[in-house]
Amino acid sequence: MDILFLLTVGGADLEHLEVARMYLFGPVKFLDFLMLLMALDILTGIFKAIKNGNLWSRKSLFGYARKILIFGVIIVANIIDQILGLNGAITYATVIFYIANEVLSIIENLAQVGVLVPKELADKLKVMQPSETASLGSQFKEELTGSKVEHELQEAKKEEVN
Repeated sequence: MDILFLLTVGGADLEHLEVARMYLFGPVKFLDFLMLLMALDILTGIFKAIKNGNLWSRKSLFGYARKILIFGVIIVANIIDQILGLNGAITYATVIFYIANEVLSIIENLAQVGVLVPKELADKLKVMQPSETASLGSQFKEELTGSKVEHELQEAKKEEVN
């Protein structure tokens, strides 16, 4: 087979996509692994939401937006790397940070779905849970995720019963 044929799929030249990827993200390692973990995190998050009965489109939209913003942070890290001439050190550290974050999120989702997780790890995850404070950020998150709406629906159901 011709190598040019292998690089062209459905009229799209895959070589141009690779150039765009190198331009935006640099020679970062593990970017494909991060994307795989993000997809797995989305899947386990959906399973958790179905199990808990709180599958909200607003909440999932907020999660998807966060995933896209992660790629924006990696692009900014690559730009800083290029300016400082650090040969990808900041970009690599950023990707490793987000890989660790995704792994923790996946483990947390699996534990909440009911998959057995080692007790020590489950205890560490409970310790790492952020405490809820009434800050502007948490209010913004409540609005975007729809948890405020969920709370109001529960209150309305209680009033109907009474």
